[in-house]
Amino acid sequence: MMKRKMMSWKKILRVPSWAQLRPLLEGGASLQLRNVALNLTFLMVARVVQSLDETGVSAAAHAMAIQTFQLGGVVLLALSVVAQTMVPNELVEKVDEATGQMQGGKRAAKNVANRLMSWGFVLGIALGGLQLLMLPLLQKSSPLEEVRKAAVIPSILASLYQVINGLVFIGEGVMVGCGNFLQLSLSTAVSTSFCLAALNTLPKSFGLAGVWMSFGVFNVARLIGVWLHQTRLGPLSKRSLAEQKRTQ
Repeated sequence: MMKRKMMSWKKILRVPSWAQLRPLLEGGASLQLRNVALNLTFLMVARVVQSLDETGVSAAAHAMAIQTFQLGGVVLLALSVVAQTMVPNELVEKVDEATGQMQGGKRAAKNVANRLMSWGFVLGIALGGLQLLMLPLLQKSSPLEEVRKAAVIPSILASLYQVINGLVFIGEGVMVGCGNFLQLSLSTAVSTSFCLAALNTLPKSFGLAGVWMSFGVFNVARLIGVWLHQTRLGPLSKRSLAEQKRTQ
């Protein structure tokens, strides 16, 4: 690498300037805040589940429901990564070599984001419906009748939440693609606070189903954050696009 002059000790040992470090530190700190909020949510969920009973039935049923939840979540989370890649690529204005016309920009990125959100919604419905159809097979994964009964309602809720996941995961991927890390982190932190409040009340009345209702509160709050980003606060919102059109 050194012989080909692709690297040099001078550049390796040079201390980066604050202007270069600042966006990395701000983005990293924001994403770290989001990770802390997510981990706190799942930690508190596990804590509440473990405290529901001393027999381990609730914990075993929760594990079955989590399997249902993650089955479709893996697919939808992959679309989030796609959004993180496609949206910033479309934001860059470039000249089409074939036609000589300008392509890309905010409006083109908005169209891509809308298509991805539509796909997320459709896939969320499809995966949720598929999981509902597969619930009888999931019920055979435990030999204990009480565990199977306790897992029915959480598994149904986990399947229904895939519709929300399809919108949330892609919407948050759009946030990352736009570089709005702080807004994403604050949205997750606020959603975590709502989820913790729900965990303090709903499980006392509904047991394990209350824990999964709290999951629903968490995801709905995140969906509201996505909606605010795409309609009010984000660079691809109608307000931002209208301001860009006025300045042109």
